[in-house]
Amino acid sequence: MEYYDVVSPQGVEVVKRRGVSPRLADLDGKTVAEVWNGVFKGNQTFPVIRKLLQQRFPTLKIIPFTEFPHYAGGDNPSEQRERARLVAQLAKEKGAQAVISGNGA
Repeated sequence: MEYYDVVSPQGVEVVKRRGVSPRLADLDGKTVAEVWNGVFKGNQTFPVIRKLLQQRFPTLKIIPFTEFPHYAGGDNPSEQRERARLVAQLAKEKGAQAVISGNGA
């Protein structure tokens, strides 16, 4: 069996990778934003996650996903990055120190 290297005529989009932000030591007294892209029943799972987190961290403030614009998922990487940037900026403006952006499979 022979193998061939194939190069796409469309090229490859280069993306600068950054490391993940360090975890918060504790959520007490922190503000967390929920961000949902419309996938996997976030309207059902976020309220459960919110309730469990608030039971564990009574002084935690959660900004619900309903306070953010809803952006349906899409396959265009540049659109995905722009949506993520806008939501992150809005979360920061609302005082969020962390974001929950995925909650199921």
